[in-house]
Amino acid sequence: MSKKRPTGNHRSTKKGRGNIRNLYTRVKTAKGRKISSTRWLNRQLNDPYVDAAKRDGYRSRAAYKLLQLDERFRILKPGMKVVDLGAAPGGWSQVVSRGIRSDQIGSSAKLIAVDVIEMDPLPGTKFFLQDFMSDGASLAIKEALEGGADAILSDIAPPLTGHRQTDHLRIIAAAEAAYIFSCEVLHRGGCFVGKVFQGGTEEALLNELKKKFKSVKHAKPAASRTESSEIYVVAQGYYGVNGNH
Repeated sequence: MSKKRPTGNHRSTKKGRGNIRNLYTRVKTAKGRKISSTRWLNRQLNDPYVDAAKRDGYRSRAAYKLLQLDERFRILKPGMKVVDLGAAPGGWSQVVSRGIRSDQIGSSAKLIAVDVIEMDPLPGTKFFLQDFMSDGASLAIKEALEGGADAILSDIAPPLTGHRQTDHLRIIAAAEAAYIFSCEVLHRGGCFVGKVFQGGTEEALLNELKKKFKSVKHAKPAASRTESSEIYVVAQGYYGVNGNH
């Protein structure tokens, strides 16, 4: 049984689209529960974005990461064609769908979501239950786009081992694959957003991005947990095939 205890100061986070408040909740250690599970429960119960997602109707707290990135970089515009990689359970896709208005009848916008985990249907969204990096997946996505994309968003989180260096390499490998795909389908002036881990190995990816995009910046949304080393690279102004302006 959890016990709520006011901290004196309610934590309030301004996310640009409403305030997020949270009261501290302590999770008691339960017999048979692993320490890691107790820590996870503590994070969930004391995470203002978890409460906000329930209140605002988002499928995951991750939606606020994209909301905050979009607020800063103005990524989403009505009528865009967007691919959401690592989409399940659909928090980012919800934000994209509303931002590009693919959920509206007659809209020219197109949203394609891809993940190895099943995702509940979302209006205005075509979902592929596939491993993005498997043979044939990219071809199917290209065919569905019917002429290229304006933005590629990758929040892919490959299975993690708990070993920091190994997990970092897996995240970077996924981000690099998403970047290569973006170079194949992005329209000139397009945008790429990918999740990486801080650690140094992402420098090679950043150098490649700087050759292909006008602006390349790192960002850590407020919704990213403080203890997490995840950050997002936001590349805008794609030069076009082979780096031609």
